[in-house]
Amino acid sequence: MKICCLLTGRGNNTLKDKNVLDVLGHPVLYYGANAAVKSGIFDSFYCSSDDEKILNEAGKLGFKPIVRPAELATPNAQHIDCIYHALDFMKNAGYVPDILCVLLANNVTVTADMIEECNKIISGDMQNISAVVPVYNDNDHHPLRCKKIDSKGNVVAYVDGATNISTNRQDLPKCYFLAHNFWMLNVKKVLEHEHGDAPWSFLGKTVKPYVIEESIDIHDSLDLIKAAYWVRQNYND
Repeated sequence: MKICCLLTGRGNNTLKDKNVLDVLGHPVLYYGANAAVKSGIFDSFYCSSDDEKILNEAGKLGFKPIVRPAELATPNAQHIDCIYHALDFMKNAGYVPDILCVLLANNVTVTADMIEECNKIISGDMQNISAVVPVYNDNDHHPLRCKKIDSKGNVVAYVDGATNISTNRQDLPKCYFLAHNFWMLNVKKVLEHEHGDAPWSFLGKTVKPYVIEESIDIHDSLDLIKAAYWVRQNYND
């Protein structure tokens, strides 16, 4: 079975150069990319980006460059289009993976063990599983607690008809959010356009969870501090 790691990141961000900013002596993208290398499960490594700094840093870890076109590097560009572009690039090079690990460059909360465990899950049932994704529990932001402002300017329940909702988050059914550190995809199902739940419909119809404690996306300087703390607690390189 061919298993590929695709690191994705663009240079046009609100936090300038966030994917290559320093976290404890390494650029942000290093931690996920190095975890992927250490996992030992991949036969190929690629990096899709429009940014030379990202491609260069990824190249130091053995990731082959895929130069992303400008239309796929805008804030409104869809991740799935970048994935399709990368898969087309690989196909033209004579390589089509069975499993694709999409690794997001602005997240350090990745370990080799996480990647290995997710690969075991998806490779164990390629006939049925469309993707395996890390998720984390966050009842603080449970949809049943969410509000919106209506046409009259009043704060009302975001979920229509929600009644008898406890104010205690621990009383609510567990709510999970999709982590943006990495996703393991069944390429056959992705290429067949098997659409699942929005907004990440490209994950397909049969998505299996891998529960983690937290996921830290780098969007501002405070996130860099959180990322450094996580690395100190979890990284052994």
